[in-house]
Amino acid sequence: MSTTNTTGKINVQTDNIFPIIKKFLYSDNEIFVRELVSNAVDATKKLKALGSMGEFKGEIGETRIEIELNKDAKTLTIKDRGLGMTAEEVDKYINQIAFSGAEEFVQKYKDKAPETNLIGHFGLGFYSGFMVASKVEIETLSFRDGAKAVRWECDGSPNFTISEIEKAERGTNIILHIADDSLEFLEQSKIQQLLDKYCKFLPVEIQFGIKKEYVKAEGEEESKEVEVANIINNPEPAWTKKPADLKDEDYANFYRELYPMNFDEPLFNIHLNVDYPFNLTGILYFPKLKKTPEIQKNKIQLYSNQVFVSDNVEGIVPDFLMLLQGVLDSPDIPLNVSRSYLQSDNNVKKISNHITKKVADKLEEIFKKDRVEFERTFEDIKVFIEYGMISEEKFYDKVSKFALYKTTENVSYTFDELVEKIKPAQTDKDDKLVILYTNNANEQYSYIQSAKAHGYETIVLDSQLTPHLIQNLEGKNDKTQFVRVDSDTIDNLIKKSIELVDKLTDTEREDVKKLTEELVNVTTFKVEVKPMHTTDAPIVITQSEFMRRMKEASVMGGGMSFYGSMPDNYNLVVNANNSVIEKILKEGDPSTRKEMMQNAIDLAKLTQNLLKGEELSQFVNRTLSKI
Repeated sequence: MSTTNTTGKINVQTDNIFPIIKKFLYSDNEIFVRELVSNAVDATKKLKALGSMGEFKGEIGETRIEIELNKDAKTLTIKDRGLGMTAEEVDKYINQIAFSGAEEFVQKYKDKAPETNLIGHFGLGFYSGFMVASKVEIETLSFRDGAKAVRWECDGSPNFTISEIEKAERGTNIILHIADDSLEFLEQSKIQQLLDKYCKFLPVEIQFGIKKEYVKAEGEEESKEVEVANIINNPEPAWTKKPADLKDEDYANFYRELYPMNFDEPLFNIHLNVDYPFNLTGILYFPKLKKTPEIQKNKIQLYSNQVFVSDNVEGIVPDFLMLLQGVLDSPDIPLNVSRSYLQSDNNVKKISNHITKKVADKLEEIFKKDRVEFERTFEDIKVFIEYGMISEEKFYDKVSKFALYKTTENVSYTFDELVEKIKPAQTDKDDKLVILYTNNANEQYSYIQSAKAHGYETIVLDSQLTPHLIQNLEGKNDKTQFVRVDSDTIDNLIKKSIELVDKLTDTEREDVKKLTEELVNVTTFKVEVKPMHTTDAPIVITQSEFMRRMKEASVMGGGMSFYGSMPDNYNLVVNANNSVIEKILKEGDPSTRKEMMQNAIDLAKLTQNLLKGEELSQFVNRTLSKI
């Protein structure tokens, strides 16, 4: 086609594409940086590919992409030294395909919400520039022999101008004339931020201006300040290399590159490298986790061929994996996808399942290779393991074999090992295995000691996920029950066939119950007098395992809001066989007897952290008066 000051009109029915793009894509206006720089990278990579195939025999030379900002001229320019285009190619790829795609785009999405992310669906990547520019220019020179350089201009209307120009270097310059309502994109810091976000790991070197560094020349003692190119990206990030070519130090350095403000070192990592039945690379890091899981949905970055897609990977990885950090890269995930598309896409489902399997495999490998190290690390990843076990069936099947349960004696067992260890002692009269646990070893110390005196082990389950975990474990392990160590008297926690002898007469039992009920709020404390072991405490306060689980589930949004609104109720059990109770009964002075019983009750309340305020003050004063 002739290019001497040619003008034309695009085949599109709408009068102006600029407001259409603004309307539908405005919420994602910063995405233009990714789209235009990615196009420049593609043009560069294609040229290199042609060179390697022998279809381009010229000198490839310097391929660095440059981003130039001119605040005075209100322009932002993206320069590449890639394929370039002829006038015919500009007409084909810019005028015909993109604008006709825009027509289809308008028809298909005219009723959709403005926030819908649609760039790229119809080859509109280049036109994302119109979200921030009042006019866009293309200056391009094809790599082909004898090609002439051309300039294309358009102000967002269907009208364009194309003309021949002089251009010495092969490649394409995209010049954005920044619109008055988008002047933020003329700020150096803003463009640097967007380049860091979207272009940090693109596979072609990208320069954005210059920066100053202190460099020590050979043979000189002092460093000198020099100006160097500000290269904003790492073209060969760790995840693009083979695991065999990387050392622990390389993984640690890449973690710091991803999270420069995170000063905690990760515990370990998983390098993903799959090419069948889908393509997936990436590195996932295990951070140290708190007891309360904090799902931060921006800690795993998603890329497609090193092009940043999103830092929200919901739908691509299960929720529990979002406790991890790192990078995933798959060309099988399109650059622009909706949430519903992700959830139904077969490739995405396969990728999700594969990541889950690889994480479980890595944990098993560490467990088998160095159990001591695995036990040391387990406390830092326990919440992650528990979350995965209750939310992903396949993860549970694998991880349940080596998930650890630590006793109050600081010894760790797998579930099977724990069952083997406690089976004889902690099997009740109905042949059910009772696993005692504590969620706070300090507060429940006396209960743990009572269990220990009877030869029982108590494990520590102290995360926010404990109620869901034990429900899951009980469902998958028949005739196994988890019971918190302070939820009943020790003989009721694990009921045996042996009946305890009651030392009190019916009258004495009734007297003790009546005295106790005079001293407590009977709507909160249900009083019971029964025989226990002589070594057990004179009074034990417990809370029903069932009721407590329901209340905990309601707090965590488990659909049990009815239980959440109910007041706390406790069982107050008087040990009919304890010598203190015997001594109280023998006390002849009613006032002294009442004070003795009140002290016994208060001591029991202390073990459950229920003695507070005025009651605590009165207890302290009574105790001090006896010193």
